[in-house]
Amino acid sequence: MSNTTTTLSLNLNPYFVNNTSRTTKPIIISSFKTKPMSSNLKFLHKKPNFLRTPIIVSCTKKDGGGYEESGPPLQVESEVSTKPRRIALFVEPSPFAYVSGYKNRFQNFIKYLREMGDEVMVVTTHEGVPQEFHGAKIIGSRSFPCPWYQNVPLSLALSPRIINEVKQFKPDIIHASSPGIMVFGALAIAKMLCVPIVMSYHTHVPVYIPRYTFSWLVKPMWLVIKFLHRAADLTLVPSAGIAKELRQARVTAANKIRLWNKGVDSESFHPKFRSHEMRVRLTNGEPDRPLIVHVGRLGVEKSLDFLRSVMEKIPEARIAFVGDGPHREDLEKLFEGMPVVFTGMLQGEELSQAYASGDVFITPSESETLGFVVLEAMSSGLPVIAARAGGIPDIIPEEQEGKTGYLYTPGDLDDCLNKIIPLLHDAELRENIGQAARAEMEKFGWRAATKLIRNQQYNAAIWFWRKKRAQLLKPVQWMSKMFFPTQRTLMAGDL
Repeated sequence: MSNTTTTLSLNLNPYFVNNTSRTTKPIIISSFKTKPMSSNLKFLHKKPNFLRTPIIVSCTKKDGGGYEESGPPLQVESEVSTKPRRIALFVEPSPFAYVSGYKNRFQNFIKYLREMGDEVMVVTTHEGVPQEFHGAKIIGSRSFPCPWYQNVPLSLALSPRIINEVKQFKPDIIHASSPGIMVFGALAIAKMLCVPIVMSYHTHVPVYIPRYTFSWLVKPMWLVIKFLHRAADLTLVPSAGIAKELRQARVTAANKIRLWNKGVDSESFHPKFRSHEMRVRLTNGEPDRPLIVHVGRLGVEKSLDFLRSVMEKIPEARIAFVGDGPHREDLEKLFEGMPVVFTGMLQGEELSQAYASGDVFITPSESETLGFVVLEAMSSGLPVIAARAGGIPDIIPEEQEGKTGYLYTPGDLDDCLNKIIPLLHDAELRENIGQAARAEMEKFGWRAATKLIRNQQYNAAIWFWRKKRAQLLKPVQWMSKMFFPTQRTLMAGDL
């Protein structure tokens, strides 16, 4: 059989937008040869078949000549690998017990990965862990409470039991939530098993640190984040705003930061759940009053103190805080004597009713990596007023402000009031904004978001992993040529 090389068309690149004056050109790093492998190197021949393909680097030609590396080549749908994989997820805290913005993201991600035929193992903190979820095997790791946030369980997940479970599972790729403690264990196991690792960034810890501990820890935290994500083969982020921040901080190579598309359960969060009984409950028996709803964790980082100033200016309105958290007791004291209701944690249909029964949804948080509660409120047909910060502008971009929702300058009371007061007193305006928001959310589904990660982003991570190994192999290839000149060249797919 003659030597063969496969080259993909690189006229476009899905991960970068190149200047029109540049052209793309494939550079082949390695190709298959059919000569038998040297017996001295057979011990290296252990990797799965999906790693034994030519490595092709897409490059962009600079105006002044020469080439600079960009990223993986374009893959049309027919070229995307849909072969089932074995995926090990390391998620901290547990998406089955800890109520947070990414709970729905990971639960739906697991569900649709399983529907698409992948084998999935989930390693997470031990509290409230089921034995399986949609056929995915769940492994609980002993955990301890976060020193500054007792409700958040943490775990290194690096015990011999966990390592052995993951080793027996034989993952094709490891995907870990970041930042945290467990991500270190996931990284160590990925290196032990020589498996590509993807990290998804869900909590913007540098913003949280000054509110919970010492400000001087912000810089060391950025160093930790850089260490983790530079060691990863790909970084997923929930919004373009967070991607921009990570790129500006040079957390990792810009071409290794990709978007995990937003999604919302538009059936569970729907205007049809509007309930007079729930409205009576949320207004403390005054359903005819304008009702502002906030849903989310009651933490210091959510900037909920700002809402007291808002309520002082609109005494005719009522506000309901749906959710729980370490800052609840302080908030109850802060809002004492004001028309406010704290419902505690609501789930299922009660939560759907709470969204749909309000007049306006408000969130002053400046630390959201995306803002799932905003997606859920919009899906429920509830007009949103939110701080223009974090990932929220991804949900309500500038061209949609005033159409699907409103953003205000963080901390600017007048700006906030100028947008919330007209909504509270104009039922037709609320109806129009709510309907437009609902229509926008109907475009986003979890299946499509999962398919993109599975079929494209994971492939990109494997591509980067193989490319890195090809670079590491150069000294080995040189030695191979020196000592075994008649044998075939060692390729990246051999490791």
